Amino acid sequence: MIHHLNGLYAITPDASNSPVSLTEQVVQAIKGGARLIQYRDKHSDSQGRHDRGAALLTLCREAGIPLIVNDDLALAVDLGADGVHLGRDDPDPRQARERLGDAAIIGVSCYDDLALAEAAEQAGASYIAFGSFFPSATKPQAARADPRLLTESRRRLRIPPVAIGGITPDNGGSLIAAGARMLAVVSGVFDQPDIAAAARAYTNLFPKENTR
Repeated sequence: MIHHLNGLYAITPDASNSPVSLTEQVVQAIKGGARLIQYRDKHSDSQGRHDRGAALLTLCREAGIPLIVNDDLALAVDLGADGVHLGRDDPDPRQARERLGDAAIIGVSCYDDLALAEAAEQAGASYIAFGSFFPSATKPQAARADPRLLTESRRRLRIPPVAIGGITPDNGGSLIAAGARMLAVVSGVFDQPDIAAAARAYTNLFPKENTR
């Protein structure tokens, strides 16, 4: 299956005090136009992560939206997820590709470093993520990235760049203009009272035909 990586990339919150279940929150994000979902959970035990991940995978498959697992290659393999997102301390993209297969979506965090992005592409990544572009409540200590990284990556790499970190509907358009193919968002979607409307505000920033 070929995945076209463009649009809103919704990342689930670590924990939620919302009375609405995580699966229902993701349903609402997809209704608002999310094109890729990442299951990110730093607090649950392994059984809880498996159960939530399995429930999310079921609904994403029904919606035709890929589900990516954050930082946990073993869980991605166990679930049969569509891919995995890898950080600085995670396995090499080559290992992830070997275990998940040629069709898997392998994302790699490259922070503010184009050299990391070039290495990730060589290792078989499907996309690279730069950030944080703006102050982020999710990762307040994250390195700050310059939007020119997006422009330069589009010039030098074949795989699409993702922008993350403090992105809002007001500032996201500038990152798309700089070259971002996807905007990765946590609180801007899931911390809002109307998740579908919040997701739609990001979705509307993208050109109707966002192709390279």
